[in-house]
Amino acid sequence: MSDFEDELIRDVGQVLAQEWSLRTGQVVPGTEDIALTGGGVTLNATMLYADLARSTELLSSFDKRVVAKIIKSFLACCAKIITRGGGEIRSFDGDRIMGVFIGDSKNTNAAKAAMKIHYAVQLILNPKLKAKYASLANTKIEHCVGIDTGEMLVVRSGIRNSNDLIWVGHAANMAAKLSEVRDPPYYTYITSDVFKKLANDGKYADSGNGPLMWIETNGFYKSNYHWRP
Repeated sequence: MSDFEDELIRDVGQVLAQEWSLRTGQVVPGTEDIALTGGGVTLNATMLYADLARSTELLSSFDKRVVAKIIKSFLACCAKIITRGGGEIRSFDGDRIMGVFIGDSKNTNAAKAAMKIHYAVQLILNPKLKAKYASLANTKIEHCVGIDTGEMLVVRSGIRNSNDLIWVGHAANMAAKLSEVRDPPYYTYITSDVFKKLANDGKYADSGNGPLMWIETNGFYKSNYHWRP
């Protein structure tokens, strides 16, 4: 057995032996807010994942510098919409972004953010890209947003000088899975837990006075509505 294998065995043993020092969070934590050894925060949060569709296909069809601009534009729009809507960005993963919403209006705020992302992709990003690159004339940039809500455990993982937060809980997993759905023209998916907690202006069009914006499907809700940023 090598010295390095011994080191890995010791590391795993130390993690398993740790006693948790948990506290209830009132704000979305940052990396430095949680101790690397045994630290953790529990909070009730609504998790939003926005995922750019078919990025692998884009890479096989277009110059990687063009694809990089597509991804950067998408993530920039998502990040600004999420933060402007009361959420906080806590993860970028390739062509996917994770936003966290807390507070009394977290579900409605997240749903509105998702619909604003839909608007940005369809009515800002696509027209601008097609105007810039003739090669994209017959290509439609698409995405999907998944949202779920629930109690999350936030812990800090990694090693000294190379670590980050991980979000442990059903809401993060489900939001990520929903963001992988590909069923145009529906680009926003929420769980029933989120739907039940939406304010009227998050459920119905025209600031709560119009038709229902959601369709129930297999225990989830999907929407093809967009909301102007």
